[in-house]
Amino acid sequence: MTPDGGVTPNDLAAWLARLEARHPTAIELGLARAGQVWLRLDARPDYPVITVAGTNGKGSVCAYLEAVLGEAGYRVGRYTSPHLAHFNERIRVDGREAADADIVAALEAVEAVRGGVPLTYFEHTTLAALWLFRHQCVEAAVLEVGLGGRLDAVNLVDADCAVVTPVDLDHMDYLGPDREAIGFEKAGIMRPGRPAICADRAPPASLVRHAGAIGAGLQRLGADFRPEIGAADWCCRVGGRVYAALPPPAMPGRHQYDNAAAAIAAIDALRARLPVSVAAVRAGLARARLPGRFQVIGTAPLRALDVAHNPHAARALAAGLAGLPGRHLAVFAMLADKDVAGVVEPLTGLIDHWYLAGLTGPRGRPATDLAPLLAMRGLPHSVHADVAAAWRMACQAAGPADTIIAFGSFHTVAEVMALKAGNQDG
Repeated sequence: MTPDGGVTPNDLAAWLARLEARHPTAIELGLARAGQVWLRLDARPDYPVITVAGTNGKGSVCAYLEAVLGEAGYRVGRYTSPHLAHFNERIRVDGREAADADIVAALEAVEAVRGGVPLTYFEHTTLAALWLFRHQCVEAAVLEVGLGGRLDAVNLVDADCAVVTPVDLDHMDYLGPDREAIGFEKAGIMRPGRPAICADRAPPASLVRHAGAIGAGLQRLGADFRPEIGAADWCCRVGGRVYAALPPPAMPGRHQYDNAAAAIAAIDALRARLPVSVAAVRAGLARARLPGRFQVIGTAPLRALDVAHNPHAARALAAGLAGLPGRHLAVFAMLADKDVAGVVEPLTGLIDHWYLAGLTGPRGRPATDLAPLLAMRGLPHSVHADVAAAWRMACQAAGPADTIIAFGSFHTVAEVMALKAGNQDG
């Protein structure tokens, strides 16, 4: 930062701090503001775009798409949010995180045409990612919706293929009180006459109706495409085509087969523009990984991280924990606007001790707010000042055959990852 408060040309951290401080609210849905800047920005895609929305599984589907298209030889841009360790995770080109200088150049390009239009942090950085993809000549882009779909800044782009992963209850203050309202918001990324992939086995009726009303080519998991899992491999049927002898997805959990199948269905839908061989599909599925999705970071005891922060994700986490031996110790911290009871319920009976931690920041929730809910259910727990303290106590208490799982928020996982990076994880 320069003495007058300006930003040095290559200081990404200063740029991001400036964006955080500039807009009074972190979330302000709507396309009007960002749309004005988008019209002035030389960033319109001249390449196929796959946009991914949904409550859970978005990041995994994006990782599979990026890996498979990359194995097919395409230069792929991938935009996701939030990040865990550093901002560059959000913007990837050709399988690598974008460099600080390239991101700063993109942020400056948006700033140059913004005029007096106020943009949120997410809107400004989304537009910057799109500018960067255009100017780094990507051949395909995979865009993850930040929140909802219809009014998210990512929806400024007309997706050539829209993917909606399972829809469940989250961000209800913004998206509505039930799956029908939320499903309609997610369906907003679909476009008339273009393929739309739905990876929800029982999608909200609102989503199906909207696809029919606009004439989107809706393909549904279980009806139009499906994974068929064998003892050693699996296949994915998409219409009359079969992608056979596929390796198990690199990310653990049975739900990952549905996520991988959704990615394959999207690639199949765009096969005329982006031809992909079955060999590339196999190679991509085998190497696609995403931090924080039941990510194992140590053994004896088994130590794992999961960003599960809503009831649907907690049910998937419970399925993964159910088969693991030893005691299950949870390091648990959540944001204040999340459904704690809905997350705890599926894991009741699977966790032997809960190490409750507080999260700081505007949306943070202290551990003392979690404790009454655990006490009411008679669940063994202890209260700790922060994630670091809770993690160290869990590590000290665990035996070699036990499992420690840290979950509840991206912030929870990020704090444990920082401890691990600093060799301070107990």
